[in-house]
Amino acid sequence: MKLFISEGNPHCLKVLAALEEAGVQCDVQFVNHEENLVPFLSRPSLPALLLPNGQHLFSPNAICRYMFEVSGQECSEACDQWLEWEATDLQPALLQALHMAVLQGKELEATKVLAGPLSYLDQSLTKANTPYLTGDVVSVADLVVCAALHPILSAPSLASGDHKSVRLWFDRVAASQSCVSASHKVLQGKGLQAMKSFMQRQPAPQSGQSRGGTHPCNSGPAEDEERERAVSEEEMEAAALTWNKGFNASAAATERLHPILPQEGKRNILLTSALPYVNNVPHLGNIIGCVLSADVFSRYSRLRGWNSLFVCGTDEYGTATENKAREEGLTPQQICDKYHAIHASIYEWFQIDFDFFGRTTTEKQTEIAQNIFWRLHENGFLLEDVVEQLRCEQCQRFLADRFVEGICPHCNYPDARGDQCDKCGRLINAVELKAPHCKVCRQTPVIRSSKHLFLDLPKLEGQLEQWLNKSTSSGDWTANAKQITRSWLRDGLKPRCITRDLRWGTPVPHPDFQEKVFYVWFDAPIGYVSITANYTDKWEQWWKNPGQVEMYNFMAKDNVPFHSVVFPCSLLGAQDNYTLVNHLIATEYLNYEDTKFSKSRGIGVFGDMAKDTGIPSDVWRFYLLYVRPEGQDSAFSWADMALKNNSELLNNLGNFINRAGMFVSKFFDGCVPAMELLQEDKKLLALVGWELQQYIQLMDKVKIRDALKHILNISRHGNQYIQVNEPWKKIKGGDAERQRAGTVTGVSINVACLLSVMLLPYMPAMSQIIRDQLNAPYSCVSAMLHGSGAFTRVLDPGHRIGTVSPLFQKLEVEQIEALKKRFGGQQTATQNAANPQSAATLPTPAIEVNAGADPEKARQLTQAVAEQGEKVRALKAQKADKATIMAEVSKLLELKKQLALAEGTSPEPTPVKGKKK
Repeated sequence: MKLFISEGNPHCLKVLAALEEAGVQCDVQFVNHEENLVPFLSRPSLPALLLPNGQHLFSPNAICRYMFEVSGQECSEACDQWLEWEATDLQPALLQALHMAVLQGKELEATKVLAGPLSYLDQSLTKANTPYLTGDVVSVADLVVCAALHPILSAPSLASGDHKSVRLWFDRVAASQSCVSASHKVLQGKGLQAMKSFMQRQPAPQSGQSRGGTHPCNSGPAEDEERERAVSEEEMEAAALTWNKGFNASAAATERLHPILPQEGKRNILLTSALPYVNNVPHLGNIIGCVLSADVFSRYSRLRGWNSLFVCGTDEYGTATENKAREEGLTPQQICDKYHAIHASIYEWFQIDFDFFGRTTTEKQTEIAQNIFWRLHENGFLLEDVVEQLRCEQCQRFLADRFVEGICPHCNYPDARGDQCDKCGRLINAVELKAPHCKVCRQTPVIRSSKHLFLDLPKLEGQLEQWLNKSTSSGDWTANAKQITRSWLRDGLKPRCITRDLRWGTPVPHPDFQEKVFYVWFDAPIGYVSITANYTDKWEQWWKNPGQVEMYNFMAKDNVPFHSVVFPCSLLGAQDNYTLVNHLIATEYLNYEDTKFSKSRGIGVFGDMAKDTGIPSDVWRFYLLYVRPEGQDSAFSWADMALKNNSELLNNLGNFINRAGMFVSKFFDGCVPAMELLQEDKKLLALVGWELQQYIQLMDKVKIRDALKHILNISRHGNQYIQVNEPWKKIKGGDAERQRAGTVTGVSINVACLLSVMLLPYMPAMSQIIRDQLNAPYSCVSAMLHGSGAFTRVLDPGHRIGTVSPLFQKLEVEQIEALKKRFGGQQTATQNAANPQSAATLPTPAIEVNAGADPEKARQLTQAVAEQGEKVRALKAQKADKATIMAEVSKLLELKKQLALAEGTSPEPTPVKGKKK
């Protein structure tokens, strides 16, 4: 093994201390801060451990844990919880404190930032009344937390005397040879000043930041705000009062019955998602930009008791469909049928719960589009003009705007499309492009003249401005939607051509334009209306009822002007009392790793590939929503996805819910125990209630990514609550302690039930699994978020839960690296083609169960592993001779291998143990 570290890097203190304490033989090499030694990471990450099998570990805590396991020292559950706390709570606050102390000289402010984590650590040590965090002997948790705090608590100007238990514990651990040696090598006796070079390379943390910082598991202003607020006595009593009122099942919504129509006296919401173009398979960016975001809000709307209809469908007309048909030797209609089915299958796998998923190649589309056209014509909002168009002589056709590319005439972006520049966002007439070329055959097109019809946008500008002012001020429009729309108006609206010289499209009914079809950006948004009309013949109750219906449009930012200018002008000009958008929700772009998605180059994950990875659709949904590009472009990252799955889902959310359920099953025979609330319980209820209110406020404003953080905050509160109260210990005590264990367990299982409901819009299948395990009443799904959305008790004492089992599984580094290579581009595809076995030998995803799995044997071996682990720990506590311990460790490792095989996963190679130095 080879360990790469850098001077002045506080994370390297941990791994060196763990290496020294574990006594593992390892080559240590100091490198520059900017060295990027992990092949699949886009940025430098130190420390990094190169394993004998060529794989890398780059999480400091994972490296420390690995060192101890290699030496035969098992990490207990308590150790894992402290490691999680160090990463998710301590590190973000510590980063800000170090930034203040090292770079700004604000030492007093630095100590205030750490007050919360140090208080929690002090209380835990005082309650435990043991010399170390997890018992009577030093563990990996002690070394990690101590080494993390070492730069601060070793500085005389920063060391606080308010936390006596922390000071005693720190002095004990820091005096060990392993910590002294690690500190000398990394800080070289210079203290905080040794870290200046490293800290200068770190992003400045946000003001007031405690949980979050640059730690990838947590970020966002919502968490920062929560960490700084104190819970008042009034809040705690109010939360307890609400809790004691119990569950009001009468608030539950009725079953969804079709067709869904607007109802008098209810909030009626019409949700549309940008119609995906039928000629291609959607990638992850397409999915998060429209259908997934809309699905989350649609599900949330139902939880809130709003009467909502969610419609979408495939956009099927245009040149792109004709070209795809030519490529595949099919008719345009056959292409539409084929890819409509592909889209529907993908969205079904991603659990997109449309009320109706239609398409635009229907009689209703022709009927409604032509009706709007004639009304525009009769009301004087159409113009005729001769225009110059680009025609490809090689392809023998006029080119749709999106099939022309060239240099933007405004900003010189080299890959501008014929209708709009992706870089500057300006509208383009295709003939204005510099150096244009046909996207299909790459030949230079020629200019030809043709007579067309135009929507007279300047004539409608006044009406549009008046409507926009009202809609953007009263509705929830994302900032980019407002900005893009205003930029169009600022430049002045120009007539927009609504016809094209194509064959495949909605026919123009005017006798002078019988050879033409409607331009896709006039025709496609009308698809929302026609799809609704195909859903119900009472479609006008939704689409010609602006007084009772609110409309939400979900899309990526490149679709904004057509939904905020062109489509509204078409409906305004029709003068037929159409419902116009009230809330326009646009995302930025999601990239793939450090590049763009490209089907042709084999780069990125497309919708039909996601399920082949073996990763459940709920995990895909969670991660895409976690990185949803709400305010700026974001990127899908395999490494980050694994990190979020393992830290937030497995170790945070899943850990809390599983522990709460297991305590009910194990300690109380599967029945929720009686609860007698103390102030500590009321504080948790108040914190959870506050997080729930933040969740509701953010979701009401369609801040989907930010709202998700509050679900994870609640489970973090729950984990800390369980850890501090230790029900697994109190259940073994007298009546008072057993009662206390019951209260903590009962409160926790109710928090878990609330989490299952809050999670439903994000992870619907997992939400159902949790509710099944809790045997929660179906009515809790809607009733818990109706009205004010207060946190109430749903699972009363005596309620019997179902069978509890783990909710999430770890994504391994090897699995993720293999997937990254698989979706990394043509080079990998070429290699696989040259070596057909290479693709087949990729590691099987850990979450898939192999055919050889034996659940009963796995259950028996799990018990055997636990018993052998206890035996090893007992021998170590008794300080038995090394040979005896190592013999039992070998038995433990062999049992783990057998367990892995019984579970249907590949056992990890046994690490080579080093000798004590």
